[in-house]
Amino acid sequence: MKNTEGTEAAKRAAGEAAAAEVADGDRVGLGTGSTAAHAIRDLGERVAEGLDIEGVATSYQSRALAREAGIPLASLSDVARVDVAIDGADQAAPESNALVKGGGAAHAREKVVASAADEFLVVADDSKLADPLDHPVPVEVLSDAVARVERALRDAGGDPTLREAERKDGPVITDNGNLVLDCEFGAIDAPASLARTLSGTPGVVEHGLFVGLADELYVGEADGAVAVRSLK
Repeated sequence: MKNTEGTEAAKRAAGEAAAAEVADGDRVGLGTGSTAAHAIRDLGERVAEGLDIEGVATSYQSRALAREAGIPLASLSDVARVDVAIDGADQAAPESNALVKGGGAAHAREKVVASAADEFLVVADDSKLADPLDHPVPVEVLSDAVARVERALRDAGGDPTLREAERKDGPVITDNGNLVLDCEFGAIDAPASLARTLSGTPGVVEHGLFVGLADELYVGEADGAVAVRSLK
């Protein structure tokens, strides 16, 4: 049986360790997902104690949590760079500095923030580590281009599935108003090459392969220990 308490403790440890790197005056990218949420809550506690930062949310979810935590926010549309971004990953391959992200369908905005960051810190528990990556890759797609993109993904060796929403009929709609295809590629031995193929496919808004963007990986363990690995 999976130790859910241990997993949650590992996520909390990773998120809080990365949040500790945020300094007074920083503009901070706030990621989406359960591990990044621990970093946001920790930053909120420090803001209440006097930390002066400005957050940049990557999704409706992270924006709502940041507001609840009392973190001042700037609009992503007004921000050209951030000092540090903290975000999770659905899967991480440290040896190739490659991630799969997009379980929360926020990968387009997450990639904008990660690429704008002076430092991009990835937080995860050790169940998210893999070599090579083999997690389905989320692909955000214009609604009118789904059939065209599905064909292109199959030509690239993938098996795409339209992501269906929970608690409502129909597909998931991203914060950008688009659809998401989750694409199985099996073992991804050349993530940079696949990323280029996906980026060059007409109709693809953004994909969940993050290659060469992360600076450090914070891996939490159930006992509260955190292993920090430089990826640059």
